[in-house]
Amino acid sequence: MSVKTRFAPSPTGYLHVGGARTALYSWLHAKAHQGKFVLRIEDTDLERSTPEAVEAILDGMRWLQLEWDEGPIFQTQRFDRYKEVINKLVDENQAYPCFCSRERLDKLREEQKSNKEKPRYDGKCRHLEQNENDLTKDHVIRFKNPLTGKVHFTDFVKGDISFANEELDDLIIARTDGSPTYNFTVVIDDMDMGITQVIRGDDHLNNTPRQMNIFSALGAKPPEYGHVPMILGDDGKKLSKRHGAVSVMQFRDDGYLPQAVLNYLVRLGWSHGDQEVFSVDEMIELFDANTINKAPSAFNTQKLNWLNQHYIKTLPISELMVHLQWHLDNEAITLENGPDLSLLIPEFAERTQTLKDLVSTIKPYYADFDQFDEKAAKKHLRPVARDPLALVRQKLENIDWKADMIQQAIDQTAQELEVGMGKVGMPLRVAVTGAGMSPALDLTLSWVGKKRTLSRIDKALEFIAQRVS
Repeated sequence: MSVKTRFAPSPTGYLHVGGARTALYSWLHAKAHQGKFVLRIEDTDLERSTPEAVEAILDGMRWLQLEWDEGPIFQTQRFDRYKEVINKLVDENQAYPCFCSRERLDKLREEQKSNKEKPRYDGKCRHLEQNENDLTKDHVIRFKNPLTGKVHFTDFVKGDISFANEELDDLIIARTDGSPTYNFTVVIDDMDMGITQVIRGDDHLNNTPRQMNIFSALGAKPPEYGHVPMILGDDGKKLSKRHGAVSVMQFRDDGYLPQAVLNYLVRLGWSHGDQEVFSVDEMIELFDANTINKAPSAFNTQKLNWLNQHYIKTLPISELMVHLQWHLDNEAITLENGPDLSLLIPEFAERTQTLKDLVSTIKPYYADFDQFDEKAAKKHLRPVARDPLALVRQKLENIDWKADMIQQAIDQTAQELEVGMGKVGMPLRVAVTGAGMSPALDLTLSWVGKKRTLSRIDKALEFIAQRVS
């Protein structure tokens, strides 16, 4: 059997962590079986769907590099097909018009709640005679759900599951304005597109028996289903924005690499022994949808940061630059104005966990800063630092700009002033980088460049003079 999966988001918001994981699992299952992956946009909710949300979903999929084989397919472009099937079900007496008013349904629901019954439609219009169906009046179309028996299926994540048909009511498949509803369109799309496996969140589990009954009424074979548990915050509570329930593109903005996000997501509910780091090729080779965890997973920002740093440290510069360039552009950093980036990455990858932090850290090597770090300046750019800075500047101005000569100038300054290296090195570091942390000073100054170094020492001396006055 040829495998075909789909990811079918509703364009009512951004692509978030849970949706991205579902997309990844569906994509991996298709790739692992040399199958096809379909991107379908379920935009029948005309009031809430927006073009901006569609673009946000597409941007997120592209950034994660989850390429689709078919699509994007928009449900709003298939309304004629849905109408055709709805009419077929009505003609075959497997669906019917319902004329119940909103007021009657609200009253029915309140009565059922007060009687501690499960709210459900009571089937009032199910057996109306043909002459009682005045289709000029407002009405919806309901599917005739079987009244007896069970819906049973084997969920490849959760195992055997059964629902009693008497617990399911006659769901609406077409609204008053004729537009089709979610549970109906999903069935027609999966049937027409030949979807073989559906991987989705377990919040859809209650929809599955309803959809399977529609498949049965149409004489079609339903796909296999795997319902993935939700993602929790690291405190065990429902995922929220503070836990990472944000747009996938926010991860890009915050400096995460797509390789790290994918690696993190695949482990957020699936594992292969104790292995933590997976290339995309390894994911495709090893992923097995039947081994997705049954229990919810907890989002762990520290683990994501660790993975992100791993990829910053190990990716080839050319591959890293594909994603780093966006952050460089954001900070208006031009690499021609400084050292070869390949010199800096090995030094700074150990100190930073995101591309955003990396760019912030290397910025002084390519562009001047407006002000010194307040805490570092308060500690190290004090009046006592004036003489060491002035003397080291004098020595630096008269040397060839090489790391060993720079170090020699710093050493000589400390010796002549009879002070420890920290009394020279720390004020110099803050003066030249604007902050209190950097690699070895000989490397730091060689990368910053002679002209820029001398200018920044002058700026620091002026800063100290202003503090004294």
